[in-house]
Amino acid sequence: MAAEDRLEDDELARRLREAHRRVRLLPAAQKARLARRYLAICDLAKRDPERAATRLDAFLASLDGAVDTPRNEENTLGD
Repeated sequence: MAAEDRLEDDELARRLREAHRRVRLLPAAQKARLARRYLAICDLAKRDPERAATRLDAFLASLDGAVDTPRNEENTLGD
């Protein structure tokens, strides 16, 4: 990865990691669509961090409305 591709905003990076964790824990039916949306935001963050932060806000708000519970039968301790 080139230096210019790195995220300069530590807060944005932290929020992207949190979004990734939340998407990973969703049921498979919701995960695929939301994972694609998450990846689009990550790609945008490389070029336009401010716009990505705005889109990430909306994305996280939509996750609040989604079923945001761990898949207990698939998760192990420490997952």
